[in-house]
Amino acid sequence: MIEQCLLIDFSGDRGLQEQLREALVSLILAGRFLPDEPVPSCRSLSEQLGISRNTVALVYESLRDDGYLISRPRSGYYIDPRYTPQARKEEQPIALAPQSAQDAPNWGNRFQICPSDMVTISKPAQWMKYDYPFIYGQPDTTLFPMEQWREAARKVTGSLRDHRWLLDQVDQDCPMLLEQLRTRVLPKRGITASDDEILITLGTQNALSLLSQLLMNRETRLGVESPCFREAINTFALQGCQIVPHGVDDEGMVLSEASRECDFFYVTPSHQAPTGVHMSNARRQALLQQAIERDQIIIEDDFDSDTNIENHPKPALKAHDRNGRVIYVSSLSKALAPGLRLGYLVGPAELIDELRALRRLLYRHPPANIQYQMAHFLAQGHYETYLRRFREHSTYRWSLLSEALDKYLPQCRHNGNRATAFWVQAPEQINTQRLAWRAAHASVLIEPGINHFLEAAPPQHFFRLGFHAIRPEAIKPGIQRLAEALEKELLRAELG
Repeated sequence: MIEQCLLIDFSGDRGLQEQLREALVSLILAGRFLPDEPVPSCRSLSEQLGISRNTVALVYESLRDDGYLISRPRSGYYIDPRYTPQARKEEQPIALAPQSAQDAPNWGNRFQICPSDMVTISKPAQWMKYDYPFIYGQPDTTLFPMEQWREAARKVTGSLRDHRWLLDQVDQDCPMLLEQLRTRVLPKRGITASDDEILITLGTQNALSLLSQLLMNRETRLGVESPCFREAINTFALQGCQIVPHGVDDEGMVLSEASRECDFFYVTPSHQAPTGVHMSNARRQALLQQAIERDQIIIEDDFDSDTNIENHPKPALKAHDRNGRVIYVSSLSKALAPGLRLGYLVGPAELIDELRALRRLLYRHPPANIQYQMAHFLAQGHYETYLRRFREHSTYRWSLLSEALDKYLPQCRHNGNRATAFWVQAPEQINTQRLAWRAAHASVLIEPGINHFLEAAPPQHFFRLGFHAIRPEAIKPGIQRLAEALEKELLRAELG
């Protein structure tokens, strides 16, 4: 037998059997083992890797059961003949003339659009390694109800369960999830809807993309807030529609003469993104009345419907819609886990039918197993329990951050309402892009606000602070460090 030296760098956050099997499968598929030589014995490999002999034996048996290895009595384990190099001989490659860089296609000339050129909201790839990550849109993963989520998964995958989620749903959604949305989620926002008025999406961004593809073109005029949620505006801009910015004050979006010529509006009335301002009842009534008079459609993005920490949040704008002119968009995964990518859209049945047909052409439907799992998670009350805990933690963090801003950054104004982030106005001479750069060197991560504005010369002195991803005990020292960075920037501005 030829001795083989195998090196596996085991990680403490995964099981040994899982990691050993993964490594051995990779070696087998790479042709590392000779076809007529046994793989290392259980004793030899266990001593070499410093792990239990039973662990190696269990992995070898599982690989044998799955057809990677064969067992020969009193001889050991060998590679199954199907995985030997001889069994995988490839055909001779097609002979081509020598290639050069000039033969490669010029992709830049073929692109009809260039999404990479669009202004976006970005965060460092390693944001979680910052000591003070005041970023928006990332919940504290330690709060995730892992055991309850596993329980919902067991209800979906159990041997005695209905496994309809394994089938192609074509263009349909999980009936149980639609029921849970209709009876448990939407009523909290004052919305009444039937199953045929709800569409499950891959999150809010996907919902906006579907709407823009179905309803908008280069002739469409879309009224939006400025500052705004940039990713949404980029989605609409991909369809070539004309973006009409509207200013935002303490009552929300300000209607103007240009508003009368818009075909659609995209608004965030519950908490304007990013300022956190509530749209007042008077502004809501004016927008709805104008939509009726001018035959306009309103797209309402209720992005923080589940993370709202107001004591008595206002009903959604959709709750006041009596003419089918408001399309409601929200998310189920924003508070729970953004990686789940699960949201929903509410609108007239005729619209939902056409959106469902469009979705079918793009990706048919969101993963059925996630839909069914979320449905059970809602039905068992786990989602509501999690949100209650999430809001308690959020309220505590919000109060800590509000107190720290008042104490250590008194020269900065911030929104006083209980939004899901703080929109902060620094002194006018401060460039918050430079402030963010300086703060990052002190391991403080903030989001400059410049990219949220649609003006040709946007103001430089706004920034946003999220509080969900940062540990509560780190909020105060983080703002202290930010205050030190601000003082240095103020001094720099004074010296010119």
